[in-house]
Order: sequence, then structure tokens, then C-alpha cells
Amino acid sequence: MNTFDCIYSRRSTRRYKQVPVELEKVQKVIEAGRFAPSGGNNQSAHFFVILKKDVIQKLVALVEKAFAKMEVTEGMYKSLRNSILQSKKGGYVFCYDAPVLIIVANQKDYGNNMADTACAIQNMMLEANELDLGSCWINQLRWLNEDPDLLAYLQELGMHEDERVYASVIIGYPETEDGLPLRKALDRKGNEVTWV
Repeated sequence: MNTFDCIYSRRSTRRYKQVPVELEKVQKVIEAGRFAPSGGNNQSAHFFVILKKDVIQKLVALVEKAFAKMEVTEGMYKSLRNSILQSKKGGYVFCYDAPVLIIVANQKDYGNNMADTACAIQNMMLEANELDLGSCWINQLRWLNEDPDLLAYLQELGMHEDERVYASVIIGYPETEDGLPLRKALDRKGNEVTWV
């Protein structure tokens, strides 16, 4: 698969088979993230590769608890609104039961923390697509990156005090008939281009 085809055919996957991903494939996805560009070649991203179901379940419980305490406000971003409403109902699973959750943290006072993390996440999603794995960018941990319970648990897992979560990605085998990601490109309804 060439680069453009990989970009053009990448889609978000939100339903996964409950089978583990081979460690070699997970390592390739992580390396793609580690080799993403970073401001001044700072390389300050901190990758948490979570394969243990009990750790993912603990994060799911903490996320649901944190969102359930929040209130919806007018004009709120629709995905954040949905996370709050679903958490209040109960049974909210922010990571779609994917077998692999990769959390990317960075230094909270570093000016390129979000940009560097975004480059790493995009690289990992493209590598996952090349490896016939589904992936999806996950924002919920970033939205809750100052929640004291989540911070404490992430610090137990090894996150440094001066770091915060700026994005996450899930990967796994899609729950499709052939086990491959959906690859039909969606029409563009935005992302305006102006030629000058």
C-alpha cells in the first residue's frame, strides 16, 4: 500500500473482535508513533501501551465516573456532550472494547505537546491501516486530563507529574465479515481548500 492509498483508505473503527493483536504488530504501530516529527526534534511524547484488560476496564470506570459528574452546556462539542450523557446512563465504554489502547502523554508546559502528539497518533493510525488493523483516535482522556482520580491512576501506571494526556488511539481487528478495516473513502463535507 503506498502512502496516499494508506491515507485515503484510513477510516475510524469502532467495533472490534475480541482477539489479541500480535505483539510484533503493536510494536510496529508504536515505532511509527515514535518516529513522528516533533518540535525541535524534542521527542518528549510518552507512550503507554495498554494490553491488559483489567487496566483498560479500570480506565473505563474512571472515565465514566468523571463524565457522569459533568453537566452538558449549550454549544458543547457533540462528542463531549455524548460522552457525558452516555456516562450518566451507565455502561459507557470510551474505547469501544478495543484490545489495545495507546495513550500518548506529553509535558504539560511544552508548547508543542498537542501538535507532537497529533503527529504521533496519525502515524500510528496509518501504520495500523497498513497492517490491516482498525484504529480510532480517542479524545476522552484528554478532555479529562486534569481529573484527579484519572491523574492518580495514570501516575500509578508511570505518567510523570509534569505530563498530561493529549490523545489516545485504539487498535485491533475490526468486527467485519472479512476482519479487515472498512476502507471506502468518505465524501469530504468540509476541509475547504483555497488556491491562490
